[in-house]
Amino acid sequence: MNVKIEPSWKQVLEPEFDKDYFASLTSFVKKEYNSSTVYPPPKFIFKAFELTPFDQVKVVILGQDPYHGEQQANGLAFSVNPGVRVPPSLLNIYKELHRDLNKPIPKQGDLTSWANQGVLLLNATLTVEANKAGSHQNKGWEQFTDTVIKALSDKKQGLVFMLWGRYAQNKGQVIDESKHLVLKTTHPSPLSAHQGFLGCSHFSQCNTYLLLNGEQPIEW
Repeated sequence: MNVKIEPSWKQVLEPEFDKDYFASLTSFVKKEYNSSTVYPPPKFIFKAFELTPFDQVKVVILGQDPYHGEQQANGLAFSVNPGVRVPPSLLNIYKELHRDLNKPIPKQGDLTSWANQGVLLLNATLTVEANKAGSHQNKGWEQFTDTVIKALSDKKQGLVFMLWGRYAQNKGQVIDESKHLVLKTTHPSPLSAHQGFLGCSHFSQCNTYLLLNGEQPIEW
């Protein structure tokens, strides 16, 4: 795994690349790409970091795994490539945006425009084997992304963290809530969206907080 990472992130995360767990993770990921179909394509593994440099992060949305269907995963949590059908969880995100901010529901699911505005769309695990959800969990990615979240919490001020579902909320326990806005609700998947996500108003709350902190709101 060739770790090409945006310079401001590299400065923050460089110590991780020398750790034993990361060497094991790199070895595992390389073997998987050589022997199986793995998503996203290698050039997109660190896309979230490329599009949203450390010094430009304003919002963090935390996902779990990349999508494991063909052509779906593009390195950004909840996002899919242009031309791919919008997945159910993302459709519910769009529905809440429509309800909360009266945004039209897009026909496509590429969230690059969010990433370019400072929304870090971070999955806990950055790779997955085709059609095998969770197949690359507990190999080291979670330790790496825990470090990412802690670095953001410790080194920055006034971020908005959106933690949807129990998994994201557990992972977000390292966030200093005295320095940042932490928004929590159920996951937007069809199984749980009606238990809190739809109606949560996280997007308007986020923009209000950013404005109060002298930041440009996100054009969702």
